[in-house]
Amino acid sequence: MQKKLTLTIDEDVYEGLRRVIGQRRISRFIEELVRPHVLKKDLYDAYRQMGADSVREAEALDWAEATCGDVSDEKR
Repeated sequence: MQKKLTLTIDEDVYEGLRRVIGQRRISRFIEELVRPHVLKKDLYDAYRQMGADSVREAEALDWAEATCGDVSDEKR
């Protein structure tokens, strides 16, 4: 369920949001920015679930190890 919220912001900030984000996308943009700061439990649960996925973790480890090789070829 969604709730309506009224915010007061500087006019220049509002115009910047409209110009960069688009008039009909401001609410979603602000929600996506705020969500991780107020719903950290959801974020921690998501990380815990990702860590429990052994296939995903194996793929992530393979990727991380592959990128280490890229760095070792660079001149110092």
